[in-house]
Amino acid sequence: MNITRVRLLTVPVPVSDLDAAKDFYSGALGFDVVMDRSTGPVRWLQLAPEGAETGVVLADHVPAPPGSVQGLMLETSGLDADCERLRGAGVEVDGPHDLPWGRQATLTDPDGNGIVLAER
Repeated sequence: MNITRVRLLTVPVPVSDLDAAKDFYSGALGFDVVMDRSTGPVRWLQLAPEGAETGVVLADHVPAPPGSVQGLMLETSGLDADCERLRGAGVEVDGPHDLPWGRQATLTDPDGNGIVLAER
């Protein structure tokens, strides 16, 4: 086998309102919209940090209820600045906190999906 990596990984994030979630992930978190297409009643809305190989698919058509994702870990190289930027955008952020394994802060998206911003 010559497989070297998973080329694109997306984490499904169940939401109740795709447009509100898109605004949060692209506006507050600064993710790029990778794809936004509809096929019949299903809309594929994929976002990722600029240049990242991994991202999220916001979904209102999955069996998991909105807000059921907890601990979505996002790595940052500027935790303090990111927390201040998020607070400036009206997002409630807990932290940053110094922990034995690094620094992190937590927040939720509009549906209550839990996000951890982590800095090594």
